[in-house]
Amino acid sequence: MSRNMNHRPMELGRPASGKRKLKNLLLQKDNRTCADCGAADPKWASANIGVFICLKCCGVHRSLGTHISKVLSLTLDEWSDDEIEAMTEVGGNSSANSIYEAFLPEGYSKPGPDAGHEERSKFIRSKYELQEFLKPSLRINSASKPQETPKISVQTSFSRNIMDSFRSNSSKPTDGMVEFIGLLKVKVIKGTNLAIRDMMTSDPYVILTLGRQTLQTTVVKSNLNPVWNEELMLSVPQRYGPLQLRVFDHDLFSADDIMGEAEIDLQPLITSAMAFGDAGMFGNMQIGKWLKSHDNALLDDSTVNIVDGKVRQAVSLKLQNVECGELDLELEWMPLEQ
Repeated sequence: MSRNMNHRPMELGRPASGKRKLKNLLLQKDNRTCADCGAADPKWASANIGVFICLKCCGVHRSLGTHISKVLSLTLDEWSDDEIEAMTEVGGNSSANSIYEAFLPEGYSKPGPDAGHEERSKFIRSKYELQEFLKPSLRINSASKPQETPKISVQTSFSRNIMDSFRSNSSKPTDGMVEFIGLLKVKVIKGTNLAIRDMMTSDPYVILTLGRQTLQTTVVKSNLNPVWNEELMLSVPQRYGPLQLRVFDHDLFSADDIMGEAEIDLQPLITSAMAFGDAGMFGNMQIGKWLKSHDNALLDDSTVNIVDGKVRQAVSLKLQNVECGELDLELEWMPLEQ
């Protein structure tokens, strides 16, 4: 990361705690590029939507009006405590895009960093003003309201819905000082074309780590295409990070050899699940998406779906820091009340 990005949030005229919150948010991979076009090093943000954006997209956001997108500079503008809190609670680009781009049509190409103004403007208006990629039941149509009725910002009310869902659990179990917001069931399904670590094969197993919790699958002997179909359960802390995944080759007489690793961003799953609340009230549908990018290990876009009253996400990963290997998993979000 550049020195400018490291120091940029400290230029904000806010108390140190607010600066630290924005700085920590900017350190996340998905917030280092524009939420709408992917341009590097965004220097602007939409405070009420909760996304970081580039200068070119910033111009379109401003044209939408502050009732839809309130644009602030990360270096020049004064941020209120409420604006900083809104940004941090939404969680940034990945979290917001998992909602606002949940119903992006298959094969649809988002504008790139070099896109023209017309293409950029059309996408941003479709995404935020017209809400074309949002779940239909969450869209707010103000056109039918009397003109004198004050408009409620779609983004403000929807962001508040997300924030309220994080606050809604008043009684959460804790482990010491750790507060949990739900449970994550991870089904480790299979590996494909895993790396050879013995003479001709490997004895693979998978380790999952979330916070201070670590779980392990069984060892599959002499198999580069193992099938586990094992379900592992993890508690999700309020301040959760990515789910860490590592594959090892089991050795009897020496240290186990690493066979690759990957990270799973849990924000699209958890944010979508909490925004919808009781999944049992909905039919089968897609409610979110984790997009494949050069910064993650996804083989394909990973959609979040309600299936038979449960929130699930199929994930296919290309293992990192290894010569070959893929892993298929299924995540399921389980609220504490379930």
